[in-house]
Amino acid sequence: MQKAGIYCWILAALLAGCSKDDSSDDDDNGNWRELSELAGDPRAEAVSFVIGDTAYIGTGFNGEDYLRDFLKYTPRSGWTQIADLPAAADARSSAVAMVIGQTAYVGTGQNELGYRLNDFWSYTPSKGYWEKKASLIGPNPSLELNRKDAVAFALKGNGYVATGYHNGALKDVWMYSPGEDKWYPRQSFEGTKRTEAVAFVIQDKAYIVTGVNNSENKIDFWEYHPDEDDWVELREIANTNDDQDYDDDYDMACSNAVAFVKNNKAYISTGTKGGLSKLTWEYNPATDMWLQLREFEGVARTGAVGFTLGNVLYLSTGRSSGSYFDDLYSFDPDETYNEDD
Repeated sequence: MQKAGIYCWILAALLAGCSKDDSSDDDDNGNWRELSELAGDPRAEAVSFVIGDTAYIGTGFNGEDYLRDFLKYTPRSGWTQIADLPAAADARSSAVAMVIGQTAYVGTGQNELGYRLNDFWSYTPSKGYWEKKASLIGPNPSLELNRKDAVAFALKGNGYVATGYHNGALKDVWMYSPGEDKWYPRQSFEGTKRTEAVAFVIQDKAYIVTGVNNSENKIDFWEYHPDEDDWVELREIANTNDDQDYDDDYDMACSNAVAFVKNNKAYISTGTKGGLSKLTWEYNPATDMWLQLREFEGVARTGAVGFTLGNVLYLSTGRSSGSYFDDLYSFDPDETYNEDD
């Protein structure tokens, strides 16, 4: 998830083609490190969230079973098991998670029977257990809002769920008020319908990008302003501008990628684009530009999770064909690539 100016230097063109950075080759921009594996099952289509100095990963599918377990991670202490989703909550994959204050909310997804879900559960570390919250139900209870592969984010004390899949791709948007424990409809996503997109938040604005519908990876990119309940279209993430060359090498359209944020820039990595991807991109909202960085150094995958902890970016889990992963990688976009770590 990132955009940045793409400039070609003459010398670089003579030696190795166009660079997307004015100081170094893409392969040197950013550095990945492999860390300790997840303490639980390998999995894909899990959820992750961060509260304070701790990251959490849970749910997902391990190739045989749908999961309801959760683990927490700190760089100092490593991995520790926490309370599972309760028995009243279906084990699931392709759910969403969002954090409002010191409480995480996990919901939607798909269970072992293939049913799309609409229930939500909250977890507050100081309590140490999960509590049932209002299911995703709007003013018209007959309207089915169950879904999988949606996106979720939190803005100004409220949570949001958007897009996803239920008998087709979706573009509706719902706001959760934690004080009322209620859901309210908001302005529908103004881009094309999609599932398996990513969302991120920078300075009280949310962004939705990537995703797929009708087997087509989506290239439109949108910014959401919660106060106005309004969507603003940004530059497309493909080479569609014939008059300028900033997008000549854009190649970030994909589905089921991960997103993370650091220092008011966003990052997307991995996912599916025909085959599995290892590409990593940085988005700068100040310029509405993307910059390609060092590709992910693990196995190409889809259905991973990404999170930011202590100003470090992390990527974990996912799958490649029939292989499911429990690995963990950190990424520093400001470091030069080091092949020895």
